[in-house]
Amino acid sequence: MKTIKQYKNFLAVALLLFALLISAACSDDLEKSPSNSYDSATFWSNETNALIGLTAVYRGNLTYAQKNDLGDWWSYAGISLLDLASDNSYDRRGDNSTINRLTNGTLLPNNSVIDSLWKGSYKKVTLANDFLAHIDGVPMNEIQKARFKAEARFLRASQYFYLSQHFGAVPLVEKVLTAEEANTVGKQSKAEIEAFVAKEFEASIPDLPRFKDIPAAETGRLSKQAALAFLGRLQLAQKKFKEAAATYKQIIDLGDNIIDPDYAGLFNTSNENSAENIFSMQFIALNAPNFLPQHAYPAIAGGWHFVNPLESLAAEYDFIDGTPFAYDDPRHNLADRSENRDPRFAYTLLWDGCRFGAQLYDCHPDHSASLDQLTVSKQATRTGYGLRKFFDENFSGKLSTDYGGNMPIIRYAEVLLSYLEAVLEAGDPITQSLLDETINKVRGRASVGMPPITETNADKLRPILRKERRIELALEGIRLWDLLRWGIAGEVLKGDFWGASFPDSNGKLNLPNGYAKDANSRWWVTKKNFRTGQDELWPIPESETNINPNLK
Repeated sequence: MKTIKQYKNFLAVALLLFALLISAACSDDLEKSPSNSYDSATFWSNETNALIGLTAVYRGNLTYAQKNDLGDWWSYAGISLLDLASDNSYDRRGDNSTINRLTNGTLLPNNSVIDSLWKGSYKKVTLANDFLAHIDGVPMNEIQKARFKAEARFLRASQYFYLSQHFGAVPLVEKVLTAEEANTVGKQSKAEIEAFVAKEFEASIPDLPRFKDIPAAETGRLSKQAALAFLGRLQLAQKKFKEAAATYKQIIDLGDNIIDPDYAGLFNTSNENSAENIFSMQFIALNAPNFLPQHAYPAIAGGWHFVNPLESLAAEYDFIDGTPFAYDDPRHNLADRSENRDPRFAYTLLWDGCRFGAQLYDCHPDHSASLDQLTVSKQATRTGYGLRKFFDENFSGKLSTDYGGNMPIIRYAEVLLSYLEAVLEAGDPITQSLLDETINKVRGRASVGMPPITETNADKLRPILRKERRIELALEGIRLWDLLRWGIAGEVLKGDFWGASFPDSNGKLNLPNGYAKDANSRWWVTKKNFRTGQDELWPIPESETNINPNLK
């Protein structure tokens, strides 16, 4: 998986050395002491080793191979595959997929996805705790030491942010635990966890450098803007909208970040370190590769086609003049579904008859000779759509090891949209100048060029803003969290979900027994039954509660 790209050759050596020294921290339950495999007095003796330790905190549970169960919130799987549990996309493996089960009404405590994210979070927490327990004794420049500590505190708090949002009440561990302590620790409330996260984010900000002051050799390390952006996320989730607006405004006022004119390049190797990408998971071809191409490329290009965007996402992309998409509109062209549409449709999706690089993506359900035929019996699409976002279509290496494209975690576009949301929900006036500095700046980038929004009525603007957020941030791992914090997951993640329309198909379009043909001739994909009042928070993994009854 990855760490921070900034040290490149040194980093590979550093990680290998760290792995030999501490054999990857811990294990199955709440992480225990990672200090039993090396001599602390020797290891924590200089800045070089401290950097190795900090690098391990960044890396956490990341690996450089296939991840079906996410494992880390910032792995390629934790970012792109988490959207499979939302209304944006579907896991090709079917309704029994552990990712699909997160929101289809069948989630159980033995789910391997929640188990992997729990373990990954506490592994990073443990590494951060161990680092913070030793860094004060390392002889090094005090300014650098303060920066190292701020990074470790942020990284630890980021894990508690995710845990609080998805699990609620969890153990708050601020030191390395013994085995006995790890197996008997209790939980703190969600409010207590969020208060800790806010305190740690705020404490880290003064000692982190501004985005513009991070040299190219350190690309991938945390900045003030990254910490502020995560603090803003927390405040949005807490509905502290005035505080969130003030936090996001700090990022805007610093002026280090931009809305890049090139949308597609933000997600592939051509423009991945744009000043729009405030914080990204860094990957390096061969040494620390991104496995997503193997997971999500179409079958015609050798991929497994795990990511299957749903029609509910595809239909959100307006016509180029800003009017809503409609199947019966004469501008809707089945021969080229991207024609006359928001350009982000083509930058994000694959559709029947389009090109992926030099290859034809043929997913028509009647075309049985195609590797990407829409069916339930091939390693191909289940919705009539595939994923283009995140990929360099000129890439010709081995899909599993040779791709080094980064995965953005926080973009400036999210900051601007979140700032507008915070102002709106705080009840402050919405002006045209505010719209032009936020949502219209995102929509108006040169490669997108969608018409400006002029609606200033808060109730009418809210659905427009949420739609824009869904389109702009599609498949970036944030949609499920948005649905949860807006309190609409139970409404949205319920009922039938459909794929692309194929009015010329001679087949049954995968219709279950008793289903009439859809009015728009769409392919039926699945039914979700999100359980309101239950599925908003995940259960603590069974593997943990079996060991420690205090976690039940």
